[in-house]
Amino acid sequence: MTDVERRLLLEAFDSNWITPLGPFVDRFERMIAERAGRGHAVALSSGTAALHLALLMAGVKPGDEVLVPSLTFAASANAVVYCGAVPVFVDSEPQTWNIDPALVATELEAARAAGRRVAAVLSVDLYGNCADYDALVPICERYDVPLIADAAEAVGASFGGRPAGSFGRFSAFSFNGNKIVTCGGGGALLLDDADEAARARYLASQARQPVEHYEHTEVGFNYRLSNVLAALGCGQFERLDDVLDKRRAIRARYEALFGGRADIEFAPTSPRGVPNNWLNVVQLQAGESAVLAVIAALRAKGIEARRVWKPMHLQPVFSGHRMVGGAVACRAFAQGVCLPSGTDLNADQQTTIASTVCSVLG
Repeated sequence: MTDVERRLLLEAFDSNWITPLGPFVDRFERMIAERAGRGHAVALSSGTAALHLALLMAGVKPGDEVLVPSLTFAASANAVVYCGAVPVFVDSEPQTWNIDPALVATELEAARAAGRRVAAVLSVDLYGNCADYDALVPICERYDVPLIADAAEAVGASFGGRPAGSFGRFSAFSFNGNKIVTCGGGGALLLDDADEAARARYLASQARQPVEHYEHTEVGFNYRLSNVLAALGCGQFERLDDVLDKRRAIRARYEALFGGRADIEFAPTSPRGVPNNWLNVVQLQAGESAVLAVIAALRAKGIEARRVWKPMHLQPVFSGHRMVGGAVACRAFAQGVCLPSGTDLNADQQTTIASTVCSVLG
């Protein structure tokens, strides 16, 4: 946070627009839509709320199947369950760690042959690196299945010259406290159709009818973002290009510090994409024991590091759900470490982190 966010936050506070309504919400939505190359953005309380609304508006119903990558945060699959639908987990492609388009096509063909309804494909731009939309978009069009892009981690990234969030019928951003752009908490649903944007705002505002009294003809949700938090988001978006530059510099320093060691590899990125470097993830060829040892050594110095997302098909809550493939996601979990990547990370801190990792590995 800087003086930019502080100034806008106080401006919102002094205006007395505190609730999920106000000029900063409108301004934030315009900034989000412009950055993502979308017709509309609906500011919401979380990225999960955006995924939930996207699935509902795409027509996902109880009992439907939705294809979801296994290597992701739980929110992607949780939103499917909120709809009463069934997540079917799909392995990653080794080139990007994102959902494998070839497996998506195979599963859609198998579902069509078996008469199973796949109501949506939900892609995830993992760790700020966009999925392969050159392949996913035509596959979903071929099988007439809506594509929803979970770009929660990818604000500021791009693929094939198009910004993250511009792909799919719907897409979602997250502005949680650990994201590159944060409101402390928040998210956005991105889309191009004005009528669908109006419906999303209606559903996110408890589905209240536009009459003098409180009238409801369907169940809605309390999903809108407050004006105060939107002011923080506006300040963050004003500084986004500077933040992205700093993240690129952090990535470059890590690459230099590890000096091309054969036993440390960075998580793969697509040659068609430009990542936002949300997290710097490295693979340790020595495997899980080395991952745990590195995390413990960093923790002993007061430094937080985390493992890669545990695949959803290995989570107890989703035991018994179908998994298509799995070897790539499991290998990423076994070998992956997410290193500190915050924008204010300085060179001396990165040197300490890298030297600690190297000392553990030998």
